[in-house]
Amino acid sequence: MLLCRRRRVGQWPAGAALRRWLSRLAPPAPAEADPVVRVDGNNVARLGKRKPGPRPRQLLSLPPFPAGDDPLPGRKVAPRRVTAVSWVKHYFADVPQEVVQAHFNKRLVYSECSAHEVSVESIKGQKHHFKKIKHNEAMGPGMRIHLPVSVAEGKIKKRYETIPTATLHPNKDEIEYLRRLVIHRDSAILVLNKPPKVPMKGHLPVHNSMDVLAAAALSYGNEEGPKLVHRLDRESSGLLLMGRTKESFTRLHWLFTSLNLAKTTSQVWNAACEAYMQRYWALVIGTPKEREGIISAPISKVLLDDGKAERVILAHPSGIDGAQEALTAYRVMGPTINGCSWIELRPLTGRKHQLRVHCAEALGTPIVGDYKYGWFVHQRWKQNPQPDFEPFTGEPYKLRRPEGMEIQKGSALSKVPLLHLHCREMVIPNIAKFLSSTGEWHENGAPWSKEKPNLLRFIAPMPAHMKISWNIMSSYLV
Repeated sequence: MLLCRRRRVGQWPAGAALRRWLSRLAPPAPAEADPVVRVDGNNVARLGKRKPGPRPRQLLSLPPFPAGDDPLPGRKVAPRRVTAVSWVKHYFADVPQEVVQAHFNKRLVYSECSAHEVSVESIKGQKHHFKKIKHNEAMGPGMRIHLPVSVAEGKIKKRYETIPTATLHPNKDEIEYLRRLVIHRDSAILVLNKPPKVPMKGHLPVHNSMDVLAAAALSYGNEEGPKLVHRLDRESSGLLLMGRTKESFTRLHWLFTSLNLAKTTSQVWNAACEAYMQRYWALVIGTPKEREGIISAPISKVLLDDGKAERVILAHPSGIDGAQEALTAYRVMGPTINGCSWIELRPLTGRKHQLRVHCAEALGTPIVGDYKYGWFVHQRWKQNPQPDFEPFTGEPYKLRRPEGMEIQKGSALSKVPLLHLHCREMVIPNIAKFLSSTGEWHENGAPWSKEKPNLLRFIAPMPAHMKISWNIMSSYLV
């Protein structure tokens, strides 16, 4: 039995006795120890630090809302009041509407509180100044919406989409496969969603080219098959436009070559031509210094291997090497993840390999899978992965493959990624409104087609390997 004596006032212990007595009132904090490991048979339980909570998703920024009487091109009637949900559904036309509405219901859609530009430094410093918006909020000129990239996630197919065989005359399976690629068909044009690894022009060793297969499988009863209005690279994917008649092919080819060449005396047709636009989505290694801008860098061609191969490079400032004018508008859509970032490209001129050269040599950020113009950057990217940062907290993290997701051949985490360049969106004049079945041209539109819209807008879903990369980069996992 321990007996305690009451101390009189002023009678306090000194030295070590005082420290022992005060320790009873305020005991010291427990010392940190290694996690305790308990082993019970085959089960092992580890008691360590608490796991971090869920990390925020990557935010995707839509383009600023345009000012004008017709902010949504391609609609029959221009709406008087455009809401936030209408603008998001218009931009993601290939995404189910219930998916877009679910993001608004979960309060995952934001807009900027002020007119300042959002930069990487402001995001890391938690100076984003975002506010949650509702689906029925009216859009104003210059208003920009930010939302998680999960709004564009789609169903991923396990098998890689490609044409079954490589024969000169397509069989029944190939014809059905090509017709499944058609997303629009009228009397004047065909619009396809071209898969990667399919060449455009055929020659002796190349049989399964798009022009030969389309002429054999997509004639739909016409005497002549459709002709390519423009071209995409063999490894790229996305919207491909074809003319079904000689008149439609000629006028659209003029439009893709030069705007002034395609204009006529018709004000309706000229206004529709001025609204022509293409958008590409690309995954690049690194991040451009400026988040958006216009690249004005002339390009020229050089011959290699005694003329057997050619390569496109930035032209010399003197212009003595046959330089061609090349303009590209770009915009960074999100932060850098795993050393890469998604950007949006709008070619203002149509030159061969223009987007690939501008990304690799003008911006210094080559496209993932572009080994022709970014081989050395790919080697450094694989050998020295850069740490990434979360957009809200600024903490570094390491990206890993989400559990249960297979790394398909060609994605950003595979050993040899495919080219991540996709023609995502296209706005063109509705040429079927100005052409009759006999090929006669109507300057202000045919009398029987007054209700048809002046513009057509198309959106193509990304190929399977780019969807895999998109979904991987949309998750923040330790």
